[in-house]
Amino acid sequence: EKTLQEGPGSLQQLKALAQEHNPTLRQAWAHVDAEQAKSLQAGLYPNPIGGYRGGQIGVKDTIGEFQGGFVQQEIITAGKLDLSREKYLARASASEYQALVQEYRVMNAIDIQFYRLLGFQERVDIQRELLESWKDHVLTMQEMFNVGQANEADLRRATIQCQRQQLTLQMRENELQLERERLITLVGIAFPVERLSGSLYEDLPLLDFERALQRVLTESPELGLARANVRADQITVQREKVEPIPNITVQGSAGRNYVETQTVYGVQAFIEIPIFDRNQGTIQQAQADLRRQVAQVRLTELRLRRSLAEHFQRYLTALQHVQIYRNSILLEAEERYKIQLQSYEADRETWPAVLAAQQDLFKLRLEYIDQLMAWRMARVAVEGLLLIDGLQSPKDVTPPGHIDANPKPR
Repeated sequence: EKTLQEGPGSLQQLKALAQEHNPTLRQAWAHVDAEQAKSLQAGLYPNPIGGYRGGQIGVKDTIGEFQGGFVQQEIITAGKLDLSREKYLARASASEYQALVQEYRVMNAIDIQFYRLLGFQERVDIQRELLESWKDHVLTMQEMFNVGQANEADLRRATIQCQRQQLTLQMRENELQLERERLITLVGIAFPVERLSGSLYEDLPLLDFERALQRVLTESPELGLARANVRADQITVQREKVEPIPNITVQGSAGRNYVETQTVYGVQAFIEIPIFDRNQGTIQQAQADLRRQVAQVRLTELRLRRSLAEHFQRYLTALQHVQIYRNSILLEAEERYKIQLQSYEADRETWPAVLAAQQDLFKLRLEYIDQLMAWRMARVAVEGLLLIDGLQSPKDVTPPGHIDANPKPR
């Protein structure tokens, strides 16, 4: 049988498939391409303007005193194009952090779903054991009924419980299929492996909150994104401050003077005089965007700290449960069941008491699986820099209401 450890559906191979097929990763890198394209466009020099000019048409019955053409070019001053290009390159850098955020989300979500699927597989296995136990119980009650140790009501009750367990097993199998489909949606393509191979439990080193916090504040791509946007907004302020420095428009013309019958030339140069509109409102808006983004860095730090605390609390609680269940509760429950069974075989205990001990053991095993899944998921979140939603569409690096949220870059 193919397994995820040995066959084509290994965990690492699933992640490799996700790199190629998960649509959110394509979207994230498309954002990078878009910002780089904006940088290209914003740094392009304006096109020259060419045209025809005729003057004094009809003078002395001629076709005009002047017939010719002109070429006009706007000369960009104050390094505006360089600043525009630099600003959108900074946005492209921010988009790269956003793409990294998305890669963390997808890979961590696959890890989490992998362990969830392992847990649901084990749940189904336990429910199948439970069904076999209830079938044995029905047989036992039938034998007891045959010898007069149980009545027909007891036998029918056992049959009902067995049928209910059959329904529970079917429900858990349906849940298992749902979890498998969730893993497929994260990968972005179906894989041929029916059953994962692996263990929910490993002896892993304990996580430390302060070290995890320091790592998040140092390595989180979400913080990198926020800081990259600060740099872009700083450049935006510089760009808007030089906007009122006038560009120079130069126009040269050449043509034929049909009155004087000779070739003539003309030159014009003009600028916009920034008397009323000195871009003061846009500069203030850019400065406000910068202040907002500086605050966003701190807000991101605080949000990450809160999120880490929440996930770390889940991790600690689940780990404590896992350790107690594994080292004590399950051992005690198994020993209780063995004692009850031995007492029944020695005619010192009733069969319902043995059955109750067995059912308690199965219940505790299911609770143990739940705690293992919770422990695994919380650990992945802490170690994965709190980025876990693999189907969340990546956001644009430019926030709503920002000065750059317009159709024409500059």
